[in-house]
Amino acid sequence: MKVPLSWLRDYVPLDMPVEQLADRLAVSTAVVAAIDRRGVPDVDGNLDLFRVGRVVEAGKHPNADRLQLCHVDVGESEPYQIVCGAWNFGTGATVAVALPGATLPGGLTLERRKLRGEISEGMILSERELELGPDHTGILVLDRGEPGTPLSDLLPLQEIVLDLEITGNRPDLLSVYGVAREVAVGFRLELSPPPGRDPEPAGSERVDVAVEDLDGCPRYVGRLFRDVRIGPSPLWLRARLTAAGMRPISNVVDVTNYVMLDLGNPLHAFDFDALGGERIVVRRARPGEELRTLDGAVRQLDSCDLMIADAERSVALAGIMGGEETEVTESTTNVLLEAANFEPSGLWRTSERLRLRTEGSNRWEKGVDPYLAETAAVLGTELIVDLTGARWVGHTDVKGDLPRRPVVSYRPEYASTSMGLEVDPVEQYDILARLGLEREDGMQTVPTWRARDLTREVDLVEEVARFKLEDVPFTLPVRREMTGRLSHEQRLRRRIEDTLAALGLSEVCTPSLAREDADPEALRLPEPISVELAVLRTSLLPNLIETARRNLEVGNERIALFEIARVYLPRGADLPDERVRVAGVTEGGFARVKAVVEALQRTLKAPARYERGAHALLHPGKTAVIEAGILGELHPTVLEGQWGGFELDLVALADAAEEPVQYADVITYPAVRQDLAFVVPLDVSAGALAEVAREAAGPELRELQTFDVYRGAPIRADRKSIAFRVEFQSPERTLSDEDAARLRQRIVDALAERFDAELRG
Repeated sequence: MKVPLSWLRDYVPLDMPVEQLADRLAVSTAVVAAIDRRGVPDVDGNLDLFRVGRVVEAGKHPNADRLQLCHVDVGESEPYQIVCGAWNFGTGATVAVALPGATLPGGLTLERRKLRGEISEGMILSERELELGPDHTGILVLDRGEPGTPLSDLLPLQEIVLDLEITGNRPDLLSVYGVAREVAVGFRLELSPPPGRDPEPAGSERVDVAVEDLDGCPRYVGRLFRDVRIGPSPLWLRARLTAAGMRPISNVVDVTNYVMLDLGNPLHAFDFDALGGERIVVRRARPGEELRTLDGAVRQLDSCDLMIADAERSVALAGIMGGEETEVTESTTNVLLEAANFEPSGLWRTSERLRLRTEGSNRWEKGVDPYLAETAAVLGTELIVDLTGARWVGHTDVKGDLPRRPVVSYRPEYASTSMGLEVDPVEQYDILARLGLEREDGMQTVPTWRARDLTREVDLVEEVARFKLEDVPFTLPVRREMTGRLSHEQRLRRRIEDTLAALGLSEVCTPSLAREDADPEALRLPEPISVELAVLRTSLLPNLIETARRNLEVGNERIALFEIARVYLPRGADLPDERVRVAGVTEGGFARVKAVVEALQRTLKAPARYERGAHALLHPGKTAVIEAGILGELHPTVLEGQWGGFELDLVALADAAEEPVQYADVITYPAVRQDLAFVVPLDVSAGALAEVAREAAGPELRELQTFDVYRGAPIRADRKSIAFRVEFQSPERTLSDEDAARLRQRIVDALAERFDAELRG
């Protein structure tokens, strides 16, 4: 955003050096990429050599057909003789003159010299030679001024332009008035009211506007002007547009660009007589529709494109570029002025698809204040009437449900604590008020131009802080109670990450989107990126398996991966239920993945009961479920080789984990170790046996691990053998053989009664 200081002074009284202004803006508002000094060089006495002149005599150069020989009164005793190459003026014209010794923009210093045999004492100037505009085809003819008057009294010969880099969350700064608001707060200056006043209407004609898509266009202000005289804009307007980086075109078009730069709301002007049916319709493009835009390109339209149409066809890409058929030209006499508001995301998609970016689309896609359209229409109306002699004869304002202003609670003491700087509450409220916020009963109502990015208390704290950054001391912040401590869930996540990494698994990040056929119940995106990324994932395993497959394809070995991320479970018309899960895929089958999950359980002190389970991606006979999730061997059709996978819910793990960790004395008495094998029915799981065994033996059963499951002779076909390695130990004494036999018998009796288990000899 290029901001000329002379324009900025319309709204705030600047009296500080430009370097100080740039430094303050860089700290509080936006990066100042450059300070551009335009126009006549600021050299001692240089401005005095630029004067208003009046041509007292002009005629053909005696030795050159294309040159004029002029005598110009510049307020001295004798006229100056000047040779000039332009012919758009004659005797009596008031012109801009640079005398010998003057240094022009660009660095050229004029001298008294001969041109084709005649002395030339200086130069009669064009607007381009003064960097006031792009025109250099003719001399700048002034409409006022007495000979000898300093030219700087009439024209902005020197201009300083700040080149600001505006971030995407601050579309309000893409306007001179928005920057003026920031300067007023930073330097505690008085901010002038927004510009513009409605002239007296010259009629009450109906302006026919129909908005078929109020979501895409929540507001459309249309104003009709008759007897418009199209021509060049006045020099002050051309000079401002040029300094701000835009090319002047004609008075009506220049007004639309001026208002956009001044207030931030783009406008568009249509040749009203070229509109079919003399009406405007805001709608989506029709199938197969085309539009020739102002750049001469024929655009193939899509049904998602928001269009400005008349009664017959589309005439403009809404918010991006107008159409060639309704362009304002020299023959235009009736103009329809559009001051609208467009929804950002849809307009951005159209702009990206067509590879068409404009100053207007750059603002719309960041989000323009929907309440600004009327203010922009008022300023545009005033300028069109003043500069073109038009009659304003019609007005309409179509609007849908405009967003409400956010209301945010605010605590000055919290702000001071967050900033690490004590700021008087009165000063805090003053800063917020100058930024446009309104205070009532501890709540702050956000202005419409900041409604998109000021929605939380911390946002308001940041607003105060950025104007107090220069006062923050260069010290470390004071540690306060509970500041910087990890929550239980954060500590749990770190322990899981550390454990899995120590077990040899590598952490990966996969997309939160999945294939459309991954889960029929998954939430589908309204406009998916592709078929592969069409729905919100409901499980982490599919993407992990795909990642493992790609590693296999490129020849990687010892693949073991894990991810901690969110899944999105549908719950009717509401927002999805977001759950954080940990999942892993590793080579080695069921034994390997069970060892990984058990290591996690030991680390977290989160015991679990294993039961037989089922999962579409896991082997039907080698799948187990626990309270936190599922684990098992991947189905052979899913991934070539022997693989295991698991997926656990972090909330369930957190609920099962012991927090804080309870430490116990180390038992110094020796343990008694035995192996026990039981013959049980086929449907009895090892986990169920282990749970009953622990309950029967009590705390003196310190360890119980399954080490073998066997089916076959001499065991009957309807039964199987499950073998455990057990460890008995007491913290009070050394257990005898009789003690161990008693504990073992408790286990044998309990399993026999519960599962019809038989102890193998």
